[in-house]
Amino acid sequence: MMSPVLNVSAYRFVPLDALERRRQALHESAAAAGLKGTVLLAEEGINLVLAGEPGGVRAFLDELRADPPFTGLPVKESWSDVLPFQRLKVKVKREIIRMNMPAIRPGLARAPSVAPATLARWLATGRDDAGRPVVTLDTRNAFEVDAGAFEGAVDWRLHRFSDFPQALAAHREELQDKTVVSYCTGGIRCEKAALLMQAMGLDHSYQLEGGILKYFEETEGAPHWRGGCFVFDEREQLASDLAPTP
Repeated sequence: MMSPVLNVSAYRFVPLDALERRRQALHESAAAAGLKGTVLLAEEGINLVLAGEPGGVRAFLDELRADPPFTGLPVKESWSDVLPFQRLKVKVKREIIRMNMPAIRPGLARAPSVAPATLARWLATGRDDAGRPVVTLDTRNAFEVDAGAFEGAVDWRLHRFSDFPQALAAHREELQDKTVVSYCTGGIRCEKAALLMQAMGLDHSYQLEGGILKYFEETEGAPHWRGGCFVFDEREQLASDLAPTP
């Protein structure tokens, strides 16, 4: 039997204006639908994690997608027995994911991505389709990595995502001449990470399309994932079938 609460996460890097007007409208729409969670808006785009009764969630998403910057916004779904959020927050921020690198603008140019099925195939042999060695690079915080990660992933023990540029500069030579696939929970951090890697001369760098959650959805994590996936809500951790861990 399907759990009664629909959880959705989504983001899009797209230039936005009228942020306060959008914030008020989205808060009213989400509140009217009975949703809980967080929506972040910035000039660079939108980032959201919301949960509620399925009809309310889908009605909110339909209204959101009617706004041209969010047309066709892809959403990752999972289910739970209870609401994993206590309240609704809709905020305007400087960045929807903080990196402190204003020159990195995914809304203007996107780094190449690799589909979950393709990454799984590469990991099975350890090489990409051109024969280059493949490594996965975890862009999440250390405590998130500790909950679960790709087997053998590069982990720089980041305290926060804004530490990533400095860590990349220190370790860039170790990644040279390899195919590097950066990954994170839902893909938002990788959007910036992969662009920065390319800007620093790592030509064979990619982002995992849709992040860990999409990888779970399309491959169920097997056989290259170890552990669960930390999420920033009361579920705390999801298994590879996208269900909360016991």
